[in-house]
Order: sequence, then structure tokens, then C-alpha cells
Amino acid sequence: MRRISRITVAGAATASLALALSACGSTSTSSSSSESKGDKGLAIAYDVGGKGDQSFNDAAYAGLEQAKKEFSYETADVEPTDGETDADKEQRLVSLAKQGYNPVVGVGYAYAAAVKGAAEKYPDTTFGIVDDATIEAKNVADLVFSEEQASYLAGVAAAKSTKTKTVGFVGGVDIPLIHKFQAGYEQGVKDTDPKVKVIPQYLTQTAEEGGFSSPDKGKSAAEGQIEKKADVIYAAAGLSGQGVIEAAAANKVWAIGVDSDQYKQEALAAYKDSILTSAMKDVAKAVYNLAKSVEDGKPTTGIVKGDLKTGEVSLSNSNPKFADDAELQEAIETAKEKIVSGEIKVKSS
Repeated sequence: MRRISRITVAGAATASLALALSACGSTSTSSSSSESKGDKGLAIAYDVGGKGDQSFNDAAYAGLEQAKKEFSYETADVEPTDGETDADKEQRLVSLAKQGYNPVVGVGYAYAAAVKGAAEKYPDTTFGIVDDATIEAKNVADLVFSEEQASYLAGVAAAKSTKTKTVGFVGGVDIPLIHKFQAGYEQGVKDTDPKVKVIPQYLTQTAEEGGFSSPDKGKSAAEGQIEKKADVIYAAAGLSGQGVIEAAAANKVWAIGVDSDQYKQEALAAYKDSILTSAMKDVAKAVYNLAKSVEDGKPTTGIVKGDLKTGEVSLSNSNPKFADDAELQEAIETAKEKIVSGEIKVKSS
């Protein structure tokens, strides 16, 4: 049951929300039969790249859609704006909380300062943040993942699939979060075949430079790696990864997707035969589970970590050429079992 303290007048709240958010990012709201009761639920604020990144922003939206369908309440999802500050992000979250949305989730580590500030102002609202574990508050859930574990398996897949003994890694932004992807991937490659060379490259030093939102940068980086004989390229670069996948398809080499099952992404359908697999983290499940905990009256807070053991990081099997390769699947399953048992300790930096 929704708590009485969260009930407001729907029409006025929606109008107020639109006004409040007009200066700090566009928003879309959706509701079902409960709108007449003024019942508000999950709201998410996107990271750079926004909805349509075919990556973790879209995964967060999938979690929101699942919650909306199951709980029959009003939801909201808000786009970022160019050049915004932490204060802009905080105002966005505060506006959502003020209108009665609960929980309110910032999608991405860039929301750390904003979530901390908004959570202090609205202690009765549950906040969530994806990909950050630095906020210690009674009303904040830090939704994080062992990306290095799925990346290790991606490294196994790359080492078993390369014919040139050269593979690539494209990171969107040179930050600790993406270092986890690189570290796991390189370890998986080297543990599988020490003779395979890994070419790493980062697109930008900061997110503001477009490392997570520039397919052209991803495409250029991938083309450079392909010139150096890389025939499998793993991209942990948000929307920029679309350019990596496009370059891989054009040059008939493999790409490995990230966060979502990119083989199934409609926007990437023209390139799907070149997507070997994707190193996934179930942001949708994490976002949905947080919404469910609030709906059940027992809000989840603290660090909530998904890994191979919980099933919240994994490799996708959508490409038949990948799924039907018995030798490759055996190598991946063996590696997975060793990681879960603790026999293999995957590096995160």
C-alpha cells in the first residue's frame, strides 16, 4: 500500500512539476488508473546521454516502466541538460520529491552531490543513485554493481574469439567506474590467452567533454583500433558505444556491448550481427526493486550491490553464433563458477 503522506492532488502536482522542472531539464510523466487518487511513485533523472542511449539510462527506464505497470501509479523521468551544475541536478531531484514522487533515483555517479543534498532536504523520501557508493544516509540506496566480473567474462569471450590476437577496449570517460570495466576485461583476456594484446583507449577525461554521449568519438576510436588489427572491441562508453558497434559492423569485426543486451536494441538492429555479446548489469532490476521496497513500506537503503552470484551482472546470449559456440560457452561458464566461488579474484582497478 502507498503511504498516506504521499497522496497529493494530481492535477495541481503535475502542473507544479512541469513548472519547477522547466529550468532544469525536460520531463515526461506517465500515469494509469491511480492518477485520480494523486498517487505518485518512482521518478528517475537520467545521466548524460539520456533516454535512448541503448545502455544504462534505457535500462533504468525499463525498471520504471515495470514499476508503473505493476503498481499502477504515476511516474516521471527527466532528461539532463548541457552544462548543468550539481545545483541544477539537486534542484531537479528536489522538485520531484517536492511533488510527492517516491523513490527518486539519480541515474549515474554524477548525481552523488545532488542526491546527498536532496536527501537531506527530504528525509521522508527514499532516494537512489546508480553507480555510486559514497552516500551514507538513512534514506539513500546506493545501487552499485560488480561490473568487473561481467567484464572478465567479456574478456574470456574476446580472447576465445579473436583471430588476430589483438582486442580493444574503449572507455567513455577516464574515471574509476570505467577502470573497473577495463581491469576485469584485461584480466579475463590475459587469464584466457596471455598472447592476446589489449589496446585500451578512453574518449575523454570528463563526462562534460562527451565521452558517454558522442557516437562519433566512439566510431573514430574503434576505427583506430581496427587499423591496429583489433578484431574484438569492448565498449564501456554509454551512447558513444553505438559508434564503436557501427565501426565494428562496417569492418566485419566483433563488438561487445555493455550494460544492456545491445543485440536486442532496436536502434542497433542494423549492426546486431556484429555484436558478439554484451556485459550486462541489471539496472532495471535494481531500480524496480527499490521502487518495490518503497511500495511495500520497507524502503531499501545503504549499499545494494549486484554481482554474478546474484545474477545482476552477466553476459547476454542473444547472438546465436555466441550462444551456440560450445567451447566458448564452456570457457565462460568455468570462469563464472570460479569467480562466484572466489577462486578467481577479479581486479577492479
